[in-house]
Formats: sequence, structure tokens, C-alpha cells
Amino acid sequence: MNSKPATNRTRLEAALQGLPVRHPVYAVYDGFVTSRPHVDWPRLFALGLGQINHADVLRHEHPNFQIVETTRQVSGQTRRDVLWITDVGELHQWYLGDWRQEHFIKKPEDYRIMRRAWEGVKIFADDAAFIASEQAVGENGITLGNIAGMGLGRTPMMVLQVDWVGLGKWSMDLADELTEMMELLEFMNELKLEEFRQAVRTPARQIKLWENLSIQTLGPARYRRHLVPLYTKILGILNAAGKRLLVHYDGQLRVIADQVAELDFDGIDSLTPPPEGDMTVADARRQWPDKMLWCHPSLDWFRGSGETLERLIRGMVRDAGPERFCLMISEEIPPDWERTVPQVLALLRGEQAK
Repeated sequence: MNSKPATNRTRLEAALQGLPVRHPVYAVYDGFVTSRPHVDWPRLFALGLGQINHADVLRHEHPNFQIVETTRQVSGQTRRDVLWITDVGELHQWYLGDWRQEHFIKKPEDYRIMRRAWEGVKIFADDAAFIASEQAVGENGITLGNIAGMGLGRTPMMVLQVDWVGLGKWSMDLADELTEMMELLEFMNELKLEEFRQAVRTPARQIKLWENLSIQTLGPARYRRHLVPLYTKILGILNAAGKRLLVHYDGQLRVIADQVAELDFDGIDSLTPPPEGDMTVADARRQWPDKMLWCHPSLDWFRGSGETLERLIRGMVRDAGPERFCLMISEEIPPDWERTVPQVLALLRGEQAK
């Protein structure tokens, strides 16, 4: 009797379980599917492209702040203003199109307003979005658990840098160990742990942190001081519940590779080789032999000849394997996607017979 052909879901699940990868999955973030309508997604999915969905697994009730959003047109673009209103002050940020132009926290007292906003928050497990996502993606992929609320699902240090403060001011306040910043950070860390205590009550087996880590500004010493202890506590909560953690680390990682090896992360999401990152896939596999490598081929690879792309993809598959890896579209749609994405899919189908 012939068995049913493996689907992207079964192949990803097998890779996560540590079985040999004979037909590597190539999958795209769901966010690109919804935000890039010019791409012929039905054609790419028919050719074998998978999909990685993200679903929020929590619900927050925050009694101490009100959100007011307004939009208007400025020179043909949409300006969106976001105002958080508390009983001790207001926080404001705004966007032009998709790009943030101003962050919430601009002065020391804003840290205390932000803390007030999150005091008394109630955090609930909510599996409705996850279940709906699993039904929608079906056999073409899997759903990862996402923890939105404070920022976009990062650890508090990264929420401050990316979402609320901005790189310049964040760097100065962290260097000064500004009291208001450090007090807010300690408060947020406790909330993050409670978020994970609730998240493990949902069906999501893989929980993702969208770290977008900038180690050049944080530095390995502060990584060990501020992030490693929180990661360790989060991993304790997840492992006790039989859940696993993957971190979106798409940048330079070499200076913390040893520290990452000590942490029980299940996977490194959007691992990108040079020139965007500073570790090759071979480097990553040597450093982290047991971690799932969610490999993002450099976008530069897609700008060259078909022969060059094929050579580089074959090298990535060889170096990442023989188990616990996949390939992904997670930073941007590859250049010349009409030609290059089908070429990669055809190549990976060929890996099945080898």
C-alpha cells in the first residue's frame, strides 16, 4: 500500500522532532501572504511553498490606559497617530505609512507613565486565534504561538529598544542605567513571565519571541546580565509544560554564540548568513548542533545567476542538515520571485531523492 505523500505540515513536524530531513520545507511568513498581494501566492503554494502562521495566544485587559488612534492623509501617505491616555499622563507615537516616526517614550517621566499604563493588567490564555489559524493553514504549514501585548511579542528589553523608546535614546538610557528605565524593565519582566504562564495553557507547542536582537548595541555583557536570566525563567515555564521556545534572531550573533549554545532554545528563527548576519549556516550548526535552524537565504543570493543560487541553496541544505532545519521567506520577498522561488522549490524537491 502506498503511503500518502508528506505535506509541508508533516515535514515541518518531522524536522522539529529531529527526524532526518530528506525533502526540506521552504515556507513563507503569513504576514507576507497578506501584505504582498502582487505575488502569485496560489501558484507558489501549488509548486510546494509552505506557510508559517503566527497566532496570538493571549488576551490582555488593561484598566489603566485608553488607546486613541487617528489617521489622516499627508502628501499622499497615511499618517497614523496613537495616543495612550493614563491618569498620570499621556504617551504618543505616530507613523507615516508603515514607518514609525516617533516613539512613546521621549523623556524620563514617560517610563513611569508607561509603567502606570500596565499596572493592574489582566492576562488570559486565549486559543481562538491559534485554532482558527491551524484550520486555515491546514496541511500547508504550521502555526507558531505569538505573545502580543507589550510590544509585538519580544522580551521587555527588546520592546523598549524597538517598540517604545528607539535605538538612540534606548542606548543612552541603558548606558546610564536610568532609574526610570530600569524600574520599568524589572516590572515588565514579571509581566512577561506571567504571559508565558498563561501561554502554556493553549495548544501552541512552539512559542516565538520576535527579538530582532541588535547585539552591536546591547553587547554580550548586557545580553548575559539582562536577557539570559529572563530566558532561563521563560524556558523553565515552557519546558515544564512540554512547550518549546524559538527566538527570531535575524542579525549578527557570533559574539554571543557561546551564550546562545548554553540556552535551551528549541530553534533560531530567520537565521541569515552574511552579509546580513555574521554566521554561516555551517557556523551555526557547529555552535548549535541540536537546535532547529529556520534558515533565511540571504536576499543577495537571489540577485545572481540561477547557477549561483542553486549552489548556495545546496550548500545551505548540506550545512544545516541532516536534521532539524527548514528554509524560509521571513525578511522580504526574494528578488525576481517569479523565477527564483520556483527554482528553489524545484531544487528542494530534488533533494528528496538524494
